[in-house]
Formats: sequence, structure tokens, C-alpha cells
Amino acid sequence: MANLDDIDRRLLSQLQDEGRITNVELAHRVGLTAPPCLRRVRALEEEGVIRGYHAELDPSKLGFSITVFAMVSLKSQAENALREFEEAMKDLPEVREVHMLNGEIDFIIKIVARDLQAFQEFLTSKLTPAPNVASVKTSLTIRTSKNDPGVPL
Repeated sequence: MANLDDIDRRLLSQLQDEGRITNVELAHRVGLTAPPCLRRVRALEEEGVIRGYHAELDPSKLGFSITVFAMVSLKSQAENALREFEEAMKDLPEVREVHMLNGEIDFIIKIVARDLQAFQEFLTSKLTPAPNVASVKTSLTIRTSKNDPGVPL
């Protein structure tokens, strides 16, 4: 874990809430002048605490009306089999998140699709035949009431 002081935490909180904030405004909000503010942000980027900056997009306005969570069990949990599956998921643009779990399910995957037919095609042509897949159970989201990226600072 990074050794962060109160100013670093305030910087991260502001950037997490508003990634497009100018350095001058960010400095003002955390009580610094612009040059040391920029140095701190660059240091946080170099340390990997800040991994990137992203626009939050509305999937439905871009034609992606379906979000599905898939619980995937693999035939083998050997490290090479796990990595092979993870590598296959990296190449699928519909797959937005991949998390390895402990317990009965090996992975939970977040998938977006334009519609139910597109998801069904993805499921049968890309996910189910992926390397080492034993079974896939899916749950279609009905509504999202909270979707906060990042961490509570």
C-alpha cells in the first residue's frame, strides 16, 4: 500500500470524482499551489496509484442495452489453465471486467451487449467455447442502482 498523506488522499478523492479537473483548480481545492500539486499527481501516477483517466460513458446511449454477469467454472484450476482463460477474455471487447474468485465459481465476468440476441451469440460462439470452460451461469441485470468506480477515500 502506498504511503499517502492527507493531501495525497484529498488529491485522489478530487481526481476520482472529477478526472478532467485542471491542475490549477485541483491545487486550489487541496490547498496547494500548482507546481507542487502537479509534482504530487505525477508521483502518484508513477507509483501506479493513479492508473489512468477515463470518461464515464452511458452504455444505453451507445447502443449497449444489455449488461450480464457470467459465473464461469473451469475444467481445471491449474495456473496455466487460469491464465489461458484470462488471456482469451482480454481479446473480447464485450467483456468489460474479469474477476477470479475463490469457491465454487472460478470467475465472474461483466459483459455488455447491444441486445439479447447479440449476447446469446457471444455466449455460444465466444464464451462457452473459450479455453477450459466447464460451465457458464448468467444473470441479466434488470437495473443498476449504484455503480461507483474507484475506492472510498
